[in-house]
Amino acid sequence: MRRSRSAGAFLAVPAWAWLTAFFVAPVAMVVWFSFGYKPGVFGTHANDILSFDRYVEAMSPTFFATFQNTLWVGILGTILCFFIGAPVAYWMAFKVRPERRGILIALVLVPFWTNFLVRTIGWQVIFAPEGWMSGLLQTIGIIDGPLEILYTRTAVLVGVVYNYLPLMILPLFVAFDRVGPTLREASKDLGAGKIRTFFRVTLPLSQPGVIAGVLLVFIPLMGDYITATVLGGARGNMVGQLVASQFQTAQNWALGSAMAVLLMLVITLTIAAAAAVIWLVALPFRSANRLVLGAEPPVDTTDAAAQPAREEVKA
Repeated sequence: MRRSRSAGAFLAVPAWAWLTAFFVAPVAMVVWFSFGYKPGVFGTHANDILSFDRYVEAMSPTFFATFQNTLWVGILGTILCFFIGAPVAYWMAFKVRPERRGILIALVLVPFWTNFLVRTIGWQVIFAPEGWMSGLLQTIGIIDGPLEILYTRTAVLVGVVYNYLPLMILPLFVAFDRVGPTLREASKDLGAGKIRTFFRVTLPLSQPGVIAGVLLVFIPLMGDYITATVLGGARGNMVGQLVASQFQTAQNWALGSAMAVLLMLVITLTIAAAAAVIWLVALPFRSANRLVLGAEPPVDTTDAAAQPAREEVKA
């Protein structure tokens, strides 16, 4: 037993080394830079005095609105990805024949066959005031003038939903597929309809896939700056743009690091708050569905043994 445990720990060493070298160490360096440390020629605005001045500057009203916009796009984009991806994943898992699922999975992955930037620029062409969508909507009579969705927060929202939707569909599909038809048929045999079966059986059993899909969409979406740069312009700024500009253009690594650390804190707190809210909302359902298992109460044999004697006395 000890040998197997030591062998397992030894096999985990490369994974831990990789995680430490390419995640823990970079994050620690970013946190260190955020206090104003000057790493050689990395930052012309940094100094050797460690302080919280960069965090105060990052939370100023000028940048606070960008944090709000990023959080709004992140939450709403994740919700839209879930409500669009869940029906698609459900249909693929329960309504499509197994031999055809491979083709549908390939179609879901088609956007990943092209570069992220190229896909986003494609939406820029579609949303252009002189583009084909603007002309089509004007011809139909839906709008009177050129389409004015480009360089707005709505355009950013459409772009992130398109770019991250496959990351929601695939985990949900795997989770739904693992539920299997047996439990759903048992629920229907007990009188539950399709909607009740989905919310009481399918969705709770698919919780790991839902969590995986939400995290895969929300975390990278919050740090995305390509979509906001291409489709958002000045009215669709996100924190990722500010961090990139501080590192690349302004060469203010301290302020950029402080913004990155604050963004990580916002992501962590948002996930924790969402988990707490979901747990509180689901608590009554878990209490209603909980099975109370225990030993059967002992049978009182005294009265049963005395019954024949009573009948003889009556006779």
